[in-house]
Amino acid sequence: MDKRLTIGISACVLGEKVRYDSGHKRSTFCTQELAEFANFKAFCPEVAIGLPIPRPTIRQIIKDNIITVSRPDGSGDVSDALTDYGKKVGSQFAKLSGFIFCAKSPSCGMERVKVHHHHGKGSDSNGVGFFAREVMKTNPLLPVEENGRLNDAVIRENFMTRVFTYQKWLDLQACGVTKHKLIQFHSEQKYLVMSHHIEGYRQLGKLLGSSDLALEALAEQYITGLMAALKNKASRQSHTNTLHHLQGYFKKQLDEAKRQELTEHIDAYRLGLTPLLVPLTLIKHYLMEFPNDYLEQQAYLNPHPQALRLRYGY
Repeated sequence: MDKRLTIGISACVLGEKVRYDSGHKRSTFCTQELAEFANFKAFCPEVAIGLPIPRPTIRQIIKDNIITVSRPDGSGDVSDALTDYGKKVGSQFAKLSGFIFCAKSPSCGMERVKVHHHHGKGSDSNGVGFFAREVMKTNPLLPVEENGRLNDAVIRENFMTRVFTYQKWLDLQACGVTKHKLIQFHSEQKYLVMSHHIEGYRQLGKLLGSSDLALEALAEQYITGLMAALKNKASRQSHTNTLHHLQGYFKKQLDEAKRQELTEHIDAYRLGLTPLLVPLTLIKHYLMEFPNDYLEQQAYLNPHPQALRLRYGY
């Protein structure tokens, strides 16, 4: 990386004692591993709108199909305050690479927030935090995730892939997008997109290959399609397909024994016997032995810093 990421985060996930009980939800991954590559901008919407620490709990409550955020007895409604704060700060996120929310929070939960029935009997886990909802609505391309879900190796790797890719896009925008730069950017992302969503890969290629859109509209459609494609979690099957495509670039350089060795490593990964890092390491080794400018620029080979160890677990 040439520079550090800037990532928004719920303050409690960063370890700040801002929760209703003066506690926190500190994430080791964020504060120790990711912190080596990112600066964080911390937000606690509940404190920002004036709620004290400690404070009575608040929850989402539904009555007559209207959801509000208040204390369990319905007093102290802060729905509008949280919504307004989310709109205000969400409009200032043009340079953020991503956002990490606190799971299940009535203000910061990205999904599956408990919505309690006003009569006090039961709840449904189908809500979205009022602050998080506005941030996501204002920044539809911004990679977002919750602290708890980041404990899943596949979800964590997917999120960080999107974050680093989006940062590259922000860097491109800062330099000024041209048709040539856009095509070059896509060229570097092609196998990464293929590993996540083959149809998205085809659609993006078609968009750039045949579009007569004005540059601004073309760039907007492209990044929208790219980020949507990368939201699909790469599978062993899709990775295997991508690895075989990369293998094809060495068919004339490798002898039979080396071709067979690479095939066996890819198959072992496909069967779940080895992590993705194993066939990738061999491909990188062959790339050093037989340089190929096109492959060397592929983001798929290094979508995020190796020190994050994101491809070790699957």
